[in-house]
Amino acid sequence: MTDRAVAVVRAGALTTVQDLGRTGHAHLGVPRSGALDPAAVRLVNRLVGNAEEAAVLETTVDGCALRPRCAVTVAVGGAPCPVRVDGRPAAWGSAFRVAAGAVVEIGAAVRGLRSYVAFGGGIDVEPVLGSRSTDLLSGLGPEPPAEGTVLPLGADTAVPGWVDAPPWPGPPDELVLRVRLGPRDDWFTARSLRTFATRAYRVSPASNRIGLRLDGPALERAVPGELASEGMVLGAVQVPPDGLPVLFLADHPTTGGYPVVGVVREADLGAAAQAVPGTAVRFVPVR
Repeated sequence: MTDRAVAVVRAGALTTVQDLGRTGHAHLGVPRSGALDPAAVRLVNRLVGNAEEAAVLETTVDGCALRPRCAVTVAVGGAPCPVRVDGRPAAWGSAFRVAAGAVVEIGAAVRGLRSYVAFGGGIDVEPVLGSRSTDLLSGLGPEPPAEGTVLPLGADTAVPGWVDAPPWPGPPDELVLRVRLGPRDDWFTARSLRTFATRAYRVSPASNRIGLRLDGPALERAVPGELASEGMVLGAVQVPPDGLPVLFLADHPTTGGYPVVGVVREADLGAAAQAVPGTAVRFVPVR
């Protein structure tokens, strides 16, 4: 086996191809998509010597198993998880070499939710609108790989890198998100805004790549009626009729008709993407 490709042996609960996303197309109704934890993608790409925007695999909850058809450098980061090569332990958060035909097993996340697997040369599927990311909402990009899927790899010409700090170990037990109120905070009562800023929520099991759904105190509206559809941005906290906030992540829609009470700082979204169901969430308003 000498061709530059990797075969999927076990796809896991949800494994997708992701890079840093397709920017600049929101006016056409195309969201950014891309990896939910971009810092983890940059790290694993650096470890194997790729450019930071190279495509990787994003796994969810229970990992995946892969069989490279060529010798290749691999790194696993994001949510900490056990890593094995043909049954032998391998390093998480560090680059290691894999022989052609060996099986790389990425186990279940032990903290956090999503792990990232980089290969030297990157996953070389056909880009769509400048990105190789799978967008689960719009259907753009490659289909989530299934057992037997073969993914091409790019040329492995770079020198693996190193890091001068330990990899991020995962989100805290309580997730604190900095949020700028608006543009529709005036659609909510003063009491609701105090609730939003002082009470804890919990991550719902219904969360996905589109948004982090939250359980907790409902936010009461001050303005009844319908809101005309408006543009949505990454990190927007939209409040549907049940009053329970939804934090939009990478695969969010580009428009929406429910009021947005605030927008979370993008720097905090990587931690939000790693929050498992039941994680406590608090919003801290900032200017």
